[in-house]
Amino acid sequence: MSPRRFVTLVLVVLLATSVIAVPVAAQEEGEEGEEGGIEGAIEGFIEGQGLLGAVLVLAFGVVLLTVCVEKLISYLARAAIGMKMSLFALAIVFTGFEFDDTILGLVLASGGLEGAALGTALGTGLAIIGLTLAIAAIVRPFPVDLPNDYIVLFALAPVLLIPFVMLGTLTLVPGLVLLGFFVLSFTYFIVRERGRDVPVFRSTELGAAIEPDGGTEVRPDGGAAFPEPLSEIPEDRLVGNRSGWIWIGLSVFALVGVVFAAILLEGGSEVVIEGFGIEETVFGATILTLILTFEDVMLTIEPVRRGLPEIGVGNVIGSVLFSMTGNIGVLTLVSTVTIAPSVLTFHLPAIVIVTALSAYFMYRGEVKRWHGVLLLGLYVAYWVIALSVFGGVPIGE
Repeated sequence: MSPRRFVTLVLVVLLATSVIAVPVAAQEEGEEGEEGGIEGAIEGFIEGQGLLGAVLVLAFGVVLLTVCVEKLISYLARAAIGMKMSLFALAIVFTGFEFDDTILGLVLASGGLEGAALGTALGTGLAIIGLTLAIAAIVRPFPVDLPNDYIVLFALAPVLLIPFVMLGTLTLVPGLVLLGFFVLSFTYFIVRERGRDVPVFRSTELGAAIEPDGGTEVRPDGGAAFPEPLSEIPEDRLVGNRSGWIWIGLSVFALVGVVFAAILLEGGSEVVIEGFGIEETVFGATILTLILTFEDVMLTIEPVRRGLPEIGVGNVIGSVLFSMTGNIGVLTLVSTVTIAPSVLTFHLPAIVIVTALSAYFMYRGEVKRWHGVLLLGLYVAYWVIALSVFGGVPIGE
């Protein structure tokens, strides 16, 4: 079996394992209460440090997240080039899963707050486009070089919810359909990318710098001489020409750091909101939303800024697909979700519209700055209408 085929198989197995493992872990945490598990222990520690300690934890979380995201970008790019793997395929697996949101949603659903759990999934999907993709495009417009069928699957994710939402409840059968769509879509991306044999977007600076065979030169000291757009990092000399699996392993460590930093940001923000006495709805709609999406913002903006839009696009497409199908599907494994009327009349249509718009921009081959301004404007308008007309996001209704 060739190394590329083996990596493809490993990615598919990891995908299937994740779908099974996350609900089990989340259910166990839900049974112990919201403060259970590793995340609960960390949040308990942060609470014990007081308000000043929570602020310092937030600052440390931002620094740690920034460093780990930078490393993850560098490692994934080197793994893709060294193993002649698609960077988009690696990115969609490493960054597309919103496991923290799934665990939070299942804890809420297990505690009888199914509406809040659904709101978390819908809110994440909307924020990924209205905040992360929008800000990335505003900071630096970027090319998108993906097959049209990928973009169609991305646009279909929220549309698939419409007939189930019209029923008024989400039960196990619709949930399995959503889960099946998610698994099949991600598997299709991974397998299809292996056949495309395109390590990176050819329209980017890095794509133009890669040799036709996708290989890398080796320096006299044994290190891999990666293309010029990839700035040298200390690990290049340590890893040498054994670049494939070691870069994948380092990517896993960097991803663990990203997740840990996100937990610190979430835990610290909860202590801060209590310490400063900020009104919860206002805080949730503004500061908390920014904090909880900061991980995705970094995973989208930084790759785009560094000329590796494949990672940012993979994060956006993977996260939206996961939030709209896999995440919501998992919720039905533990509870029947009752749908508030405003979800069908306002919240879901808003997500369908912004997803369709972003899919069209990707189809055109470039996400431009004015695209980002439009998406961000629609996101702000959504929040204004949600708070002033509907009294908030679709949680607890």
